[in-house]
Amino acid sequence: MRRNSYPSAMELSSVGLLTFDVYAENEGKPAPGAKISIFTAEQEVEPRQMEELTTDESGRTAPIELPAPPIEYSYDPESQRPYSTYTATISGQGFETTEIKNIQIFPNTEAIQPVNLNLSEAVFAGTRLEELSRVLEIDVPEHTLWGQYPAKIPEPDTKELPSDAGFKVLDSPVIPQTIVVHDGSPNNDAAKNYYVPFKDYIKNVASSEIYSTWPDATIRANVLAILSFTLNRVFTEWYRAKGKNFTITSSTAYDHAFFYGRTIYATISRVVDEMFTNYVTRPGIRQPLFTQYCDGRQVQCPNWMTQWGSKDLGDQGYTAINILRYFYGNDVYLAVANRVSGIPSSFPGYDIARGASGANVRTIQTQLNGIAKNYPAIPKVAVDGKFGPATAASVAKFQLVFNLPPNGIVDYPTWYRLSDIYVAVSKMS
Repeated sequence: MRRNSYPSAMELSSVGLLTFDVYAENEGKPAPGAKISIFTAEQEVEPRQMEELTTDESGRTAPIELPAPPIEYSYDPESQRPYSTYTATISGQGFETTEIKNIQIFPNTEAIQPVNLNLSEAVFAGTRLEELSRVLEIDVPEHTLWGQYPAKIPEPDTKELPSDAGFKVLDSPVIPQTIVVHDGSPNNDAAKNYYVPFKDYIKNVASSEIYSTWPDATIRANVLAILSFTLNRVFTEWYRAKGKNFTITSSTAYDHAFFYGRTIYATISRVVDEMFTNYVTRPGIRQPLFTQYCDGRQVQCPNWMTQWGSKDLGDQGYTAINILRYFYGNDVYLAVANRVSGIPSSFPGYDIARGASGANVRTIQTQLNGIAKNYPAIPKVAVDGKFGPATAASVAKFQLVFNLPPNGIVDYPTWYRLSDIYVAVSKMS
């Protein structure tokens, strides 16, 4: 039986990294000069301030080291809680202060804390216009592998497609630009809806439901299951066909755990960036497979993937597709969505690097210059269709700012990240 306890200060013998990405209401505009204070949160009567940071011109902070439990805790479901927790307050001139509680730090892992600062409201105080002082509090729940959450209610792994005149089923799945997440059970009309970029949603769910310290193949298998499950909800118009105004819920009884404001982990983020157009399916069906799963320890689910079981298979050297086939059957395979909604142009199918030329290079250069208006750390370049040293340096800086390997090559993840940020910046303009 798992010990229901937290690691003591003596047991925080490892370290994890924490970086903040702070935006002025959305990703299209960074919040430079924001002040961040980090406090301990491990059952202390009086939280102790550990760090004070300031964001750079891109709204980022340099990574800092924070104590974390031994990595072995995240390998054993019967162990103590495998992460340490911290509280951060983030403030900036003209913005509401945001306080985030229960930031979860794993050992040997970079945690990225996104923060969207809301503009502060102004009120009249006598004859003067003053900012209304408010604090937005975000209390992130425990990780689903540690906390207690409702088990998934079983559903068929393929769905009947909607036939009503108001719903048009596409020939093949399309990656949506935005997921509308209902923060509660489907029939809780009082719950809030969050409008979340598709990749950000997948990163949030994966960071909430698996440990970032697990084998790469295990992370990939679970990300693919989350992608397929989500795209099945999108493709079949599951909730909208029932008269709902959202895509998916945050209830683990019906869908996935989504925790607004939670920390994202670099190991998970990079896998999602590489695989976000992939999904699991079977021969003879048009829809992504409804890939349900459970943890395999607190909850058992025959014929579904178990998260701890996928971790064991990853330890044994199984590939991601073989992990999926172990649980869902040997006939499952990976398909790729033909289109990403809201993106100006699709990835050309090959990496673009120094020496390249043509229309794709001009697209890259135009997007870099558009993004540089809001992110001045990214150098502007000549839009000449030639991928020279200046363009490579600008791409590498873009990658560094947006948590991608800074190699100066426009690969699949970089192409779509450029498109994401360019669209966001264009909307702000």
